[in-house]
This record gives sequence, C-alpha cells and structure tokens, in this order.
Amino acid sequence: MKLKKVMALSLAAALTCSLAGCGNETAQTAQSSTTADSKESTETQSGGEDVLEEELGYADIVLGETYADLTASIKVMSHRTDLADTKFPEYIAAFNEMYPNITVEYETITDYAEQALLRIEQSDWDIMMIPAVDKKDLGTYFVPYGDLETVSEQVRFANTWVFDDLVYGIPSTGNAQGIVYNKQVFADAGITQLPTTPDEFMSALQAIKESNPDVIPLYTNYAAEWTMGAWDAYIGGSATGSAAFMNQELIHSASPFSDRGDGTGPYAVYKLLYDAVALGYTEEDYTTTDWEGCKGMINNGEIGCMVLGSWAYSQMVEAGPNGDDIGYMSFPITVDGKQYASAGPDYSYGINVQSSDDNKKAAMVYVKWLTNLSNFSYSEGGIPIDVNGAYPDLYSAFDGIEFVADEAALPGEETYLNDLNTQSELMINAGGNRKIMEIVEHAAQGDMSYDEIMESWNQAWSDAQTTLGIEAQ
Repeated sequence: MKLKKVMALSLAAALTCSLAGCGNETAQTAQSSTTADSKESTETQSGGEDVLEEELGYADIVLGETYADLTASIKVMSHRTDLADTKFPEYIAAFNEMYPNITVEYETITDYAEQALLRIEQSDWDIMMIPAVDKKDLGTYFVPYGDLETVSEQVRFANTWVFDDLVYGIPSTGNAQGIVYNKQVFADAGITQLPTTPDEFMSALQAIKESNPDVIPLYTNYAAEWTMGAWDAYIGGSATGSAAFMNQELIHSASPFSDRGDGTGPYAVYKLLYDAVALGYTEEDYTTTDWEGCKGMINNGEIGCMVLGSWAYSQMVEAGPNGDDIGYMSFPITVDGKQYASAGPDYSYGINVQSSDDNKKAAMVYVKWLTNLSNFSYSEGGIPIDVNGAYPDLYSAFDGIEFVADEAALPGEETYLNDLNTQSELMINAGGNRKIMEIVEHAAQGDMSYDEIMESWNQAWSDAQTTLGIEAQ
C-alpha cells in the first residue's frame, strides 16, 4: 500500500465536541502492566511517504490470528480523560489476553482538540483521535486502512475521513443526535407524548416551567462553550431528512439559514434555542451553567432536558441514583410527516505514518479490537462501529425514526465545506461554538432578533461562496 505525499497542513479551527464525549479530568496516563519491551522495526520508517507493501488493511485483520506473535509498544492519544483510570486500563488488560506482547499506553489530554493539532507532526504517538485537519492532508499524517468500499463492508461511517478513496480514520463509536431528558420531569408536567415539532417542543418546555418553577426546562450549558456546538449537529439529517445536505447541498445553498416556512432546516434548529432563552425556559443566568454539575441535576429532576449527542446519555444515567429516569429522544422536527435523526461518528482513530512498521501493525490490530471486541460503543451509549453490531436500548424512543448518516462530499469538492467554514468564520460542525453562544446572548438581551442573526449568517456564507468561487443555487 502506498501513501501519497501531499501539501503541508492547512489547519482548520479546533474540532467541536458536539459529536464527541469530552472528559473533564486533568491529563493523565493509563498504562498496561505488560512489561514487554517494544521491538523496533528493522525497516525504514515511512517519514510521511511509504508504508510497507506487506502491511494488511483493516478489513484483512482477523483478531487473535493476524500478527498474533507481534511484539510492540504503542501509545494512544485520547480526549477521554474521564476514562483514564477506569475503562482504558480494562481495555488494555482484555486486549493483552489476546495479544500479550503488545504494550498499550494511553495519554489523555484535557484541551485535546488544540493539543492534537500541535502534535500531529510528531512521532511520540501511534494512534491519535483525528482532530480538525484538511482532508487533503490526511495522507501526510496517517496510514490508510484501505479503500472506502472495502472498509465500509465492516465499518459504519467509514466515509468520515476519506481522501482519494482511501480511509484514514476508523470511528471510535457512533452517535445519534437527539435530546437527553428526564422522563419523570416530563411526566410530572403532563407530557404524555414526546414532541415531534418545534411548536410541540416549546409547549413542552412551557408545561415544565408551569408545573414546577424550580425545574429548568432546557439547560443550555453555555459556560462550558464546547457544548454549544452540539446544535450544529442537527441541521443536516435531523432537520432536512437528506443525507446529502451537510457535505453536498449546504455548500451550494445560496441562503441556507433562511426560514423554510415549514419548521424544518437549519433555521428551525437554532430558533428553538433562541426562543427558549427569550421566553425564559432556560437557566436564569446562562453564564453560570456548570457542565459537571448538570449531570447530577438532570438525574435528580432539576433539569428537564439538554440538547446533546447520544454520547451524553450514559453520563447522565451514571450521575446519580435516578438513572432509570433518563431518556433520549429525537430532535423535534418533522419533515413531510416523518422524523429523522442524524447519525454520525465520534472521534476517529488515526495511525501515525511516522510510527515504526511493527507499531503500525500493532496499532491497526488494536483499533480493530477496540471497534469489534471492547464494547466501548455500548458502554458510552453509542452506535457500534462494527456493521454487525446492534443498536443499544437507549434508542428505543427512536422506533419509526429513520437514522440519516451524512454522505461524503462529491469528488473534487472534498475541501469545500472546510473552506467555506474558514472563510465565513461560521465553522459549522467544526468548532463554531461562539456563534451559538451569541444566539443565547442576543436572545437574553433582546438586542438582536433571530431573523437578523440568520440574515448575518446568510451574508457571511454568501460572501464566502463568492470569494472561493463556489456556485450557489
């Protein structure tokens, strides 16, 4: 297998945590107790150019058989600081039962999105959760797992990190985009059916506020900042029913944030937040929200709901004694009489092109073990990456709702969304937390109407299209 040498990195803004579960502890390391020394490869390291022809791709690996006698020591960089002393050591121990001569060490980092970009060119890691890099630069930093068609036969969301038909990232888990809520709070407010439209959702928030003034109907998590990026994740499949919207249609839309008049599309998504704040259905002072504290609050019935990916479900369940009260529902938008739910990957595993040949092999094996045998997706309330894995029970409220996974960009347009995001500074699904925070601010202060905000976004998008020469329709 050969890697193409491509142009130097053009960095995008740090990847939002909207689709990814973020830890909160200080950086620390979970390390295997295995003491086998790393066996340095006698072959020349790739240095960003070549990978040995005899290396197998992801689909070729048979766990427990492929590279069974390999001795290596690999290091994994991860954003999940909360798992450093719990799940990660368990995974290492279980993996070593199958591969006793491969030592695995984790480095968990609090400000991961930024630090990963700073260290991407270094050789002190073997597996990295891929940060916000331009897709054209993937081959400079990561080893390909195989071609898209082949990898897709075994992996959900395999098209996430693809360039020139090669897959450079295997998702760690998948997430469906919905709303985590307290079932008892909804029941106490007399809500017998989950809302399926924006109007029904606003009525539900009003009912919660009227039934118990001490309960916060919708918690914004404004102060954490990264949590605000979650709202971007609903403007595609959930709001349009179209798998082509995010990577194909949005980039050519003349005014993508305009009111469609039917309660669908990006306009309807962000308006829920603006209206909830303006009508007093959120916390009194948005600057004082507490990410860690909100987990126990929703578990104890002090919060009605929060707009977060499905990765958050398990954290809310485990945050107190009332885990059975936590539910997860689809985002309240209906398109032509049907509900949809965007589904996509969390952070993806990338293998360092600078690693030794043995470490690349060990890393490939560990990635496949994580996605097939670790049960990570189930413990995190996610969608399993193994195409044969069943959806977990938390999605029971999604019966009859169609999951929509974003289609890849069209050939030749792989960088358009990234280019438009950077030029417009909106950073849709790419760290654009600030623009969502401004919705909260303007709604609370009443100094800018929602339509004025959307008009400014449309103008920024249009100007970016003109500057970049991207056709708008």
